[in-house]
Amino acid sequence: MNRYRRRHLIILGAVACVLCLLIASFGHRYATSLYLDQAAARGHNTLGLAVTALRGQLARYEKLPELLADDPDIKELVSNPQDRAKVDEINLYLKQVNTLLESSDVYVMLNDGVTIAASNFDQNPTFIGENFSYRPYFYDARDRGKGRFFALGTTSLKRGYYFGAPIHTDGGIAGVVAFKVDLDAIESSWRGSDYEIIVTDPEGIVFMSGRQDWLFTAIQPLTEERLARTAATRRYANADLKELPVTRSASQDGHDLLTISDAKGERQHLTVTEEMPEADWTVRVLLDTASVRTQVLTTIAALVLLVALGAMGFAVWLERRARLAERLQVQQEAQEELERRVVERTADLANVNRLLKAEVAERRATERALRKTQADLVQAAKLAALGQMAAALSHEFNQPLAAARTYADNASLLIARGRTDEAAEAVQRIVSLTERMASISRHLRNFARKPNEKLGPVLLDDIVRDTLEIVGWRLKAADAALAVKLGPSPLWVKAGAVRLQQVLVNVISNAADAVEGTENRTITLAAERVSRGKVAITVRDHGPGIPDAIAGRIFDPFFSTKGVGKGLGLGLSISYNIIKDFGGTLSVEQHPEGGTIAKIVLQQDVPAESREAAE
Repeated sequence: MNRYRRRHLIILGAVACVLCLLIASFGHRYATSLYLDQAAARGHNTLGLAVTALRGQLARYEKLPELLADDPDIKELVSNPQDRAKVDEINLYLKQVNTLLESSDVYVMLNDGVTIAASNFDQNPTFIGENFSYRPYFYDARDRGKGRFFALGTTSLKRGYYFGAPIHTDGGIAGVVAFKVDLDAIESSWRGSDYEIIVTDPEGIVFMSGRQDWLFTAIQPLTEERLARTAATRRYANADLKELPVTRSASQDGHDLLTISDAKGERQHLTVTEEMPEADWTVRVLLDTASVRTQVLTTIAALVLLVALGAMGFAVWLERRARLAERLQVQQEAQEELERRVVERTADLANVNRLLKAEVAERRATERALRKTQADLVQAAKLAALGQMAAALSHEFNQPLAAARTYADNASLLIARGRTDEAAEAVQRIVSLTERMASISRHLRNFARKPNEKLGPVLLDDIVRDTLEIVGWRLKAADAALAVKLGPSPLWVKAGAVRLQQVLVNVISNAADAVEGTENRTITLAAERVSRGKVAITVRDHGPGIPDAIAGRIFDPFFSTKGVGKGLGLGLSISYNIIKDFGGTLSVEQHPEGGTIAKIVLQQDVPAESREAAE
């Protein structure tokens, strides 16, 4: 089995290696041709844009020399060049024209090539007095009617394209008007791209390029004839001309390739070329073939990797197939071994079964004892719950009963004095307190499960008013003053009226306990709307505050900071759960200026009729 598997893997590896060699050989040639064609297409698009921009820039100024040459004032100037007033006038005029047309320079020359007026008359150096008779744009315009030439200025040492037009007077051609156009803006747009654009003259000398170090270099050998023709026109003034280290070659598909050497090494460029016969220029776009080579290598690597992955996948499939056969054989042997062991274990299981029956009987006895223990624990839990409920009822009824006692004493005095109406009102308040205690008892009875009292809109003013009736005696006993600040507009909250009143009674009573015997016995009850449709109710006292050591335990049942007999420690625990049932929060914190602040946050819930009235 292993020998068979090894032979298949060797054959598979040999086939994969042959495929990789074929891909590396023929795929590299095809991919190189494909990516060079794509690069050439991009280069032709770029070349077309560059040539269009150059032609557009030249066409913008081509007719302007003829228009200026036909100007009567300029004709008058060349006819009488000694007229200083006219010279000054034409100088200013040419300066205005140059500024308006955004050209480089505009100047007027006589037939001998001497400049008599120029737009740069007020600059240093100036063209005035210079003789440009050696320039082709001058003698071509004078002798043939039109002159064009690209050169480096001998005076300004700035590159520019020159247009020339003859000035016709009654006596014939009396001079030439020349325009110099700056092409630096177009050249600047070529920089920073992933390609290079160069423009060469008929001698193969680069005079426009995005690479400044290529300017005034030749991509053709600088023979004596070429240098002599360049020197005759002083095209590049005194610039140092040199040959650019270039090696020409061609791809298999005939693409022109230039390898240029510089300080960073050799870089091969794909070259696309277009002639501009009207300017006697040759425009070339050079695209670095490094990206093409990278794409070719990436493609070849991807294909080789794909073949390798395919071979590996096939090898894995063969390996899994062989392992599956081995596994089936091992399973067959294991099954036979298992059947043998089953027979042996059957006898052992019979013995174990007898032992299990004895253990089951023992566990049933244990379960009966556990059920009895659980029943005892449930009964103990019920008794504990009844004790907590009794303590809660005692705590919550203490304050209303005290208030009822106060009203009963007042009623007796009022009846004795014959003030029956007031006595009846006090009795009615006792009845109201009795009904409220019944409602409290009902809610405390249902405290451990979801209350039956439905939640709905509750007017906070009414709750506070009823609360003050209950806690008034406690505030009076503590000699505390309660300041109520509920704001100018009614506040509605989502709650249960009786249980919310329980919470406020408990919190205000705690505040009264805290300020009793202190210097500042003011308690502030305030309410306001806060963000996201909520209402915050705060009760702030100026008592001793809550020590940090017990801050985390104040909501625990039966936890109290009061003395023995002064509280059961259930008030805040019950209040916390009531507010939580309302969907709100209750927090008690130390106030930064001293004392304690209890904060209740509830959802705002305005009755439907109140909303319709507001709308």
